Amino acid sequence: FAERTRWSLHELHCQSKLVLVLVDNLLHVCRRKLSKSFFPVLEPAIGVGSAFEGWSPQEDNTVYRLLVPLKPPHAHTFHLEIGTMAQMLGSKSRIRVEGGCTCMREQMVGDMQCFLHHAEAKLRTNKKPRFVHHLCTSSYLDVKKTACWFQNFVKSVWALVPQSCRYDMKVLPSSHSCKLQFTDYSGRTLTTEIMFGVQLGLSDIFLSSQATEAFDTPSTSWTLSYAVAEAKFFWLMARQAPHDSFHLKCLQLCTRILVGTGFSTYTLKTVAMHLLTTTPVAGWRRRDFHLRLDDIMWYLRCCLEKKCLSHFFFGNEKLPKEIILPPALQTAQPLNLLRHLEQDPAAHEQAMNEFKEL
Repeated sequence: FAERTRWSLHELHCQSKLVLVLVDNLLHVCRRKLSKSFFPVLEPAIGVGSAFEGWSPQEDNTVYRLLVPLKPPHAHTFHLEIGTMAQMLGSKSRIRVEGGCTCMREQMVGDMQCFLHHAEAKLRTNKKPRFVHHLCTSSYLDVKKTACWFQNFVKSVWALVPQSCRYDMKVLPSSHSCKLQFTDYSGRTLTTEIMFGVQLGLSDIFLSSQATEAFDTPSTSWTLSYAVAEAKFFWLMARQAPHDSFHLKCLQLCTRILVGTGFSTYTLKTVAMHLLTTTPVAGWRRRDFHLRLDDIMWYLRCCLEKKCLSHFFFGNEKLPKEIILPPALQTAQPLNLLRHLEQDPAAHEQAMNEFKEL
């Protein structure tokens, strides 16, 4: 166990906080530069993924992921076209961008012209780039254009960030996000991935720029993301858990054992989240480590035998009330994350054999 978890969770927590400060300062400079532009408003970053949840499936090459919510710029609105639940799950949701009237602001402030009611000839004299022209495809917010724009923009403003004198920043290739590598004077590197998202109402669910496995997904399609809700869940568990809680160590150990098998990290994470809502938090102390480890493996075995693992945010009556879901998810039927095993007997047999090895 000690060999599997050499890297302390305290160090992971400290580095996560450092990354958040770096990105927050970068976004602060970006917002200052974009304050009078017609580009999206960059909201404060939200730490998501295993590193910010307090565990990590690997010690080396940890990627610190953050989601930056986007708000429409002045005189624009976002209209989310999410369609049916099947379309949402199939990454077929789109974000339509529409312009609005700013005649009243023009009369009172005079800092911009109304896009709707000014002649096109006058608009051409406005040297500020149009949001719709740069980041949209057929009036729909484009994932790849948004990512490319932000990557180029952070390169141009990094020198204005206070930490730029202590860290070198490199933008890594990415078509759907902004991957940044920060290197300090000692040569230590921190890799971050900034994704973009538009919030579904007031819920903890977003349409995000996260890439999907499908190759034919158009760049105007945005992915349904539960990353913020998951991070919120682990934050809630940390508040309720005893000081010597071992739930993060259990998850960390299990996911590291899975490396090289056909089981995904997300499968074990889902199992752990279900058990955290059905087992009292007082039962996750260090002394209960073996019992909880047995619970995790028993739960996984039952799911494999039944070929069914319910998605944590679909039809879950034990979901903490603090997590806010959009109406479509509140009434949705349970979603089976192992449905591929129902359709492929060979894959099911392989999964059972790999579980026996575990």
